[in-house]
Amino acid sequence: MGFSKPIVVKSPNAMRRISDSLRAKGRKIVLVPTMGYLHEGHATLMRRGHSYGDIIVVSIFVNPIQFGPSEDLAKYPRDFKRDSAICGKEGVHYIFNPDAGMMYPEGFQTKIRVSNLEKGLCGDCRPGHFEGVATVVTKLFNAVKPHTAIFGEKDYQQLAIIKRMAIDLDMGIKIIGVPTVRETDGLAMSSRNIYLSPDERKTALTLPKALREAGRIFKTGERRTGVLAGVAMKVLSEVSGISVEYIEVRARDLSIVSELEKDGVILAAIKVGKTRLIDNLVLSTSKGGR
Repeated sequence: MGFSKPIVVKSPNAMRRISDSLRAKGRKIVLVPTMGYLHEGHATLMRRGHSYGDIIVVSIFVNPIQFGPSEDLAKYPRDFKRDSAICGKEGVHYIFNPDAGMMYPEGFQTKIRVSNLEKGLCGDCRPGHFEGVATVVTKLFNAVKPHTAIFGEKDYQQLAIIKRMAIDLDMGIKIIGVPTVRETDGLAMSSRNIYLSPDERKTALTLPKALREAGRIFKTGERRTGVLAGVAMKVLSEVSGISVEYIEVRARDLSIVSELEKDGVILAAIKVGKTRLIDNLVLSTSKGGR
């Protein structure tokens, strides 16, 4: 895209004024929400954004209300200078970078819940997490006022929740999911990968391997969700140093079924050392399916 320096906006009110002005001129705004420490996965979302609008806004905000009391808020990696350079390289026009006090002023008490989709999977492992996600995304949408917002499919449950929320609350925003971007060794790109030691990194590769094995069995005709999840679990159980939080096969809409009628998705969360990793693989009957 060539380097340009994005304009950094700190205040939700200032961001809203800018967006109102852009909309009045007929510009199409695309938002890529992030928590910073950007990588190629985020850059892919930005590049995709240029297909949907002419103004790209990246939000960089480490959202405190989606972290549990034992989670890594204080340690979450941050590097705004590097993030800004990546945004500039990808042709981002604005970086919305508020602080927590601006997003959650004194007396703040409102939360957004998407009641059914937040149950199970990461919702059970991280109580309150998806309320925090839905709330901050709503606030980002209100500040940036995008026509389109782009999210990665690595956070599959999160994407489903945001799509449902946008429909239920008549937000009028197109929500786009982009397939997971992976490292050359197959590990899903994540800002948390930096926490892995070299040995832990090798161990973590068992996760995409397990998902691929379930995908292979699916391609042979197996449709029982318990069997498919068991295949992946067996791969994970053969390697020491992995703690499995969950591994499940569900329908594409995340409904719980004992047997897939057509396509599905296998989703997993594990811990390698102290690092929590999530990943998923869409199980598709189409020849070009992922």
